[in-house]
Amino acid sequence: MKLKRHFFVSDDLDDLERFEEELESAEITTPQIHLLTLDDAGAHTHTHLHEVSDFMKTDLVHAGLIGAAIGATLAAFVMMIAYVASWTDTEVGWVPFGFLAVVLLGFFTWQGGLWGIEQPNVHFREFEKTLEEGKHLFFVDLEPGQEVIVKSALRSHPDIRPAGVGMGAPHWIVIWQHRMKRFFTEVFP
Repeated sequence: MKLKRHFFVSDDLDDLERFEEELESAEITTPQIHLLTLDDAGAHTHTHLHEVSDFMKTDLVHAGLIGAAIGATLAAFVMMIAYVASWTDTEVGWVPFGFLAVVLLGFFTWQGGLWGIEQPNVHFREFEKTLEEGKHLFFVDLEPGQEVIVKSALRSHPDIRPAGVGMGAPHWIVIWQHRMKRFFTEVFP
């Protein structure tokens, strides 16, 4: 099940911190809530805000998958050419062509990742101008039925403005993050 991501914009980190605390007290888990800001120093002073990780700020995964798709296509093309040209019927067989296919797949995946590490996350590009203006992007991945909680909490935060809706993280990732955090805080206090 995919969650629905609700984006909000504000220029007040204190208000966003109170908003996050209200959401968490209403049973929305911390892994569902994120803050994206260019003011890292200001965000670090608000210890309760759950910031977007540096990894999530880049387009590493998306670009890496594109690179992997290109590499897989080229790898399949190499294997097909080797088979059609009957080069695999020689003494060397499939080994050099298989090795070349693996190298192509790895190289293009690596190149895609390198390119993506320099690019902003594709899901946040539409908010670049807002972030450059000094505002903060707050987003929440909601399960069906949790939208009521957010609407209720928004009533007491008039400076937090809705900025759109998008596709959220897969449900299993949010559950896994919540369970891992709970495991490490309860088992290893």
